[in-house]
Amino acid sequence: MDKQRAKQIADSPVMANVTYNDTAVYIQHVSEENDTARIYPLGQPENEQNVAVSQLAEN
Repeated sequence: MDKQRAKQIADSPVMANVTYNDTAVYIQHVSEENDTARIYPLGQPENEQNVAVSQLAEN
């Protein structure tokens, strides 16, 4: 996924179907400086992590 699309998804009130390593995730924030996204698996907000935006996929 590209950084701009990830940012659109993070800013949108509509839930998008995004995966990281075949796991559905929620994008909380996108860091434009680092090309990373703060994500967590759906239903597991305690498992936040920073990942490269390029590792995210929109399905």
